[in-house]
Amino acid sequence: MYKKPVIAVLAALIVALPILPVHAQSTPAKKALVARILKAQQPGIEGMSRAMVERPAIAMVDSAAAALQERVSADKREAVGKEIQTDVKKYLDDAVPVVTSRALKLAPTTIGPFLEEKFTEDELKQVAAFLESAAFNKYQQLSGEMQKVLMEKVLLETRSTVDPKVAALEQTVGKRLGIVPTPAAAPK
Repeated sequence: MYKKPVIAVLAALIVALPILPVHAQSTPAKKALVARILKAQQPGIEGMSRAMVERPAIAMVDSAAAALQERVSADKREAVGKEIQTDVKKYLDDAVPVVTSRALKLAPTTIGPFLEEKFTEDELKQVAAFLESAAFNKYQQLSGEMQKVLMEKVLLETRSTVDPKVAALEQTVGKRLGIVPTPAAAPK
């Protein structure tokens, strides 16, 4: 039996393998570009952090609103509602800075390596320039206003179609829960 030297077998295998993409190497220039990108994305990271903290608070407030109507006497609802608002504000004031600080601290070690690996230096330059551009910043500042205008128009044009569907859903859910609908008050 003929035995090829191990080196010769490995060399033959290496030649036969398809060329695999090599992960982009990090360089000081790439690290600097990633730092610029992360700095430009800081408001987005802060917004994401705030949303993460607000999500459970919003769910609790929604549940509390329903419970207020069912479990708290009418004369105490306003006071209890204000206490709940105070509790939620305290939670947000305490938790948002903690989560935001941690997200900003983790971004360079999580997003940074991802960007360095997936983008070339030239691509990172382009992304940084885009994020830092005056036009993009202006667009970002106006995006809330643009969304508001769009939402108002969509609401106006779909209200007559969607409102009856919402009412039907409320009735269906109410029936499933055994809640007797109250008759609508006559318009004044």
